[in-house]
Amino acid sequence: MIDSFILNALIAGICVSIIAGGLGCFIVWRKMAYFGDSLSHSSLFGIAIGIVLGFNATIGTFITCLIFATLLTFLQNKKILSNDTLLGILAHASLSIGIIAISLSNQYINLDAYLFGDILTVTKEETLWFISSAIFVSCMLFLIWEKLVLITINENIAIAEKINIKLIQSLFLVLLVIFVATCVRIVGILLITSMLIIPAAAARQISRSPGKMAIVSGLLGIISILVGVYLSIIADIPTGPSIIFVLTAIFTLILLSIRRY
Repeated sequence: MIDSFILNALIAGICVSIIAGGLGCFIVWRKMAYFGDSLSHSSLFGIAIGIVLGFNATIGTFITCLIFATLLTFLQNKKILSNDTLLGILAHASLSIGIIAISLSNQYINLDAYLFGDILTVTKEETLWFISSAIFVSCMLFLIWEKLVLITINENIAIAEKINIKLIQSLFLVLLVIFVATCVRIVGILLITSMLIIPAAAARQISRSPGKMAIVSGLLGIISILVGVYLSIIADIPTGPSIIFVLTAIFTLILLSIRRY
């Protein structure tokens, strides 16, 4: 019989993999890896706010990442600086402020758990949040999927089809923020982007359509969760890095097999 803490970890990990499956495809297609990385860095500030003010760190992460994404979009439209410069400034500023806020809180905080994840400490109550997030994100992504694909392919065609580009992109950012808020507990702030990029990049090598790529990406994520958690328990190694290691191994095997044939 599986222990309850392992079962909770697997449920949470599977939910995050489902969310990452679809979102990761667009991160890869639209070359938004640096954006995802910056968004994950800003989550530490939200965690710090949650800890200092005494409410759930996940809620703090969601609020902070949403503000970060909104501010970034506003600054990008103003064209004050290049996108990569803005991302670098905002990401590292929020990361630094988050670390300072945590250090000034005078509370003992296991920073490694936030930086590299601590999936094995997910509670039964928290799994409800993961399940709800997976259902909500999956439903929303299903509703805007075709429009988002069309915008990704060619914005001019999307405009001709009278698609509200700003609305669809805003919804996508909200879904991405939800993913970051949920994924912090799974693989940690420093490895969140890997959970988005690696499964999608691997799925891209063996998929013939956007829909299939999203499904394969989600399945690869689930496999990495199952194997990664198992490896971390039997080898007594950090779970978050173990999951990403498995993902990297899967990607390498797929890439080598494709190159061979």
